[in-house]
Amino acid sequence: TFTAWCNSHLRKAGTQIENIEEDFRDGLKLMLLLEVISGERLAKPERGKMRVHKISNVNKALDFIASKGVKLVSIGAEEIVDGNVKMTLGMIWTIILRFAIQDISVEETSAKEGLLLWCQRKTAPYKNVNIQNFHISWKDGLGFCALIHRHRPELIDYGKLRKDDPLTNLNTAFDVAEKYLDIPKMLDAEDIVGTARPDEKAIMTYVSSFYHAFSGAQKAETAANRICKVLAVNQENEQLMEDYEKLASDLLDYFRRTIPWLENRAPENTMQAMQQKLEDFRDYRRLHKPPKVQEKCQLEINFNTLQTKLRLSNRPAFMPSEGKMVSDINNAWGGLEQAEKGYEEWLLNEIRRLERLDHLAEKFRQKASIHESWTDGKEAMLQQKDYETATLSEIKALLKKHEAFESDLAAHQDRVEQIAAIAQELNELDYYDSPSVNARCQKICDQWDNLGALTQKRREALERTEKLLETIDQLYLEYAKRAAPFNNWMEGAMEDLQDTFIVHTIEEIQGLTTAHEQFKATLPDADKERQAILGIHNEVSKIVQTYHVNMAGTNPYTTITPHEINGKWEHVRQLVPRRDQALMEEHARQQQNERLRKQFGAQANVIGPWIQTKMEEIGRISIEMHGTLEDQLNHLRQYEKSIVNYKPKIDQLEGDHQQIQEALIFDNKHTNYTMEHIRVGWEQLLTTIARTINEVENQILTRDAKGISQEQMNEFRASFNHFDRDHSGTLGPEEFKACLISLGYDIGNDAQGEAEFARIMSIVDPNRLGVVTFQAFIDFMSRETADTDTADQVMASFKILAGDKNYITVDELRRELPPDQAEYCIARMAPYNGRDAVPGALDYMSFSTALYGESDL
Repeated sequence: TFTAWCNSHLRKAGTQIENIEEDFRDGLKLMLLLEVISGERLAKPERGKMRVHKISNVNKALDFIASKGVKLVSIGAEEIVDGNVKMTLGMIWTIILRFAIQDISVEETSAKEGLLLWCQRKTAPYKNVNIQNFHISWKDGLGFCALIHRHRPELIDYGKLRKDDPLTNLNTAFDVAEKYLDIPKMLDAEDIVGTARPDEKAIMTYVSSFYHAFSGAQKAETAANRICKVLAVNQENEQLMEDYEKLASDLLDYFRRTIPWLENRAPENTMQAMQQKLEDFRDYRRLHKPPKVQEKCQLEINFNTLQTKLRLSNRPAFMPSEGKMVSDINNAWGGLEQAEKGYEEWLLNEIRRLERLDHLAEKFRQKASIHESWTDGKEAMLQQKDYETATLSEIKALLKKHEAFESDLAAHQDRVEQIAAIAQELNELDYYDSPSVNARCQKICDQWDNLGALTQKRREALERTEKLLETIDQLYLEYAKRAAPFNNWMEGAMEDLQDTFIVHTIEEIQGLTTAHEQFKATLPDADKERQAILGIHNEVSKIVQTYHVNMAGTNPYTTITPHEINGKWEHVRQLVPRRDQALMEEHARQQQNERLRKQFGAQANVIGPWIQTKMEEIGRISIEMHGTLEDQLNHLRQYEKSIVNYKPKIDQLEGDHQQIQEALIFDNKHTNYTMEHIRVGWEQLLTTIARTINEVENQILTRDAKGISQEQMNEFRASFNHFDRDHSGTLGPEEFKACLISLGYDIGNDAQGEAEFARIMSIVDPNRLGVVTFQAFIDFMSRETADTDTADQVMASFKILAGDKNYITVDELRRELPPDQAEYCIARMAPYNGRDAVPGALDYMSFSTALYGESDL
């Protein structure tokens, strides 16, 4: 093996050796071998035949080997000149190690390990090949065949090889290597197969020849790996950009759909419709909006992460499509919340208004029905001509009866005015059925005016014949005068006892209860009045019976009979306990409402301060240093988990809030916190902790990519926090300058110092906002020493793959790169238009600069 290896190099100098220990004894061919493999000239050899000349030549060779950093142990010129086989072979192995194997290193491994790792990587895709050492792993010959096929697949049909035929495999590899790769046969197939453990040094020597034969391919592979790495970064960043654009579009579409709905203040005509609107709004706040809060937060996190990755990979910053900047999303979100603001209050006010309208409309119908019932037949009665044929006593009776009617008419004036006032209020409150209310009210008013005119006309007619009247039964007249107002009082009492009521507080229902108790206190006096009126009627009956007055037993001055008075009185007595029951039930409902207010207030007064406290704690955590960034990240995630675990309390409060709204409770004196305050605070809390976690994640990305140690990161954070005296998380220009000086930057107050500081500020604050964030500070501290890929490095790698040409072909890209990355380059590379261009040539230079934002991709 060693002889073949030496001859493979000596052949270049036009000579060969037959026997190592004999042919190297005079030192001449040994010196020639070293000149060939090193490419350097040794000292002039001695041409004499004497032993001293030979020893001198061998010493010159050994000195040259030692000058290359090789430590020769127990090898002397005399042993080589004397033909000591062991010493001569040891010297040759030392030469092979130094000049054929030592420079082989993969991923900073030793020479032997590097050569082994290279073999393992090249043969990894091949079935039945498992290279673990430089002896038995090569016995079946498949390892040698795999190395050849990997680099020159046209030389060996690997698919036809069999593991159980090692001699054929070994001879195939040795023959092909000698014929096509200029690698001499250094090994014997029979010796390898017939030996339990082939010689490790021989195998290494032979395999190193393959490594050097394929060194050009190795160089291309290294270039291809660099290109793949750069392309992978670009592909990942482009995917992140697409994800951002889609999420931004989805959010903007949601805003465009939702804002017009929230801005729509068109009222509904019924309570049921408005209640449905309120329920839809509750679903929006509870179910639809929270995921959008998370999406908006995730959008900002994705944007920040993408920008960090672009900075770390030396790419230009990402600029979203027009209208899809983070600020555009925030503005649209502000528009959403502005549209949302006041919508719930408007809904509740509308429900309150409709409730008031329903109450007034019902009250209008009741009073109108009572009035219409009373006026029924009154016009016909007033238009009678009965006084024309009546006797004198009948005329007087008619006159008195008319006086009683006028009294009754005047008593009904208040009701007509109330009906008109209620109709006017319904119009002012925009009642949906106002036309029918107005028509009915107008009819009542017109009828009332007509009744007044008819009453005046009849009085005038009766007064013209008053001289014909002489007497009238004063008792009947007194009865009529007292019965009419009493009857009107009873009708009013029945109307009040049946009147519906709306209250919202215990104080209001207590006021109604007090008024009702006061009314009940008047019942004994009213009963005395009833007894007195009935006594007058009894007196009339006695007079009629005593004096045989022909009045047919009826009162000519009124239609109100004692039977009616007793019937209405009994109805009033029945309505009193019903009113008692209704007031008691309403009082119980208001007590329940007060319990709901207190229950909500107690929880809100705990949750509100808790959210505020957590917000302050997150603010402190974001500026304090405790442990490594990973420790801080784990601490923040645990903190986030504890906050999320608090969500059931928020949900419970939402449930109490829904009960309050369903009970139509509109105020709560037990707390200053509304459900809206709690919702906004909760959303801000979740967003703040997520943003804080993302900031630490980006710091880890920066630290790892820039090679910043934890100690440096702690030093940067300590310096930043020291000058961030208002704990805002940012530094003003003067604070930032002081921070840089504390870290050793020489920034004086002279013109040169100001210019340098202006340059630094343009880097850390490109948008000229006047503040420096911690992330920008870390980027600056690490960017000037960062070891990042550059456009020139990528361009040089493509030049290697292209065989030093100024262009590259599609076939070359597909041969040297993985399929997906090869197609990525082919789709984006522009045609090459240089003088040396060939059909299908691609311009890898402009493509390389475009990867780093120096031109358009």
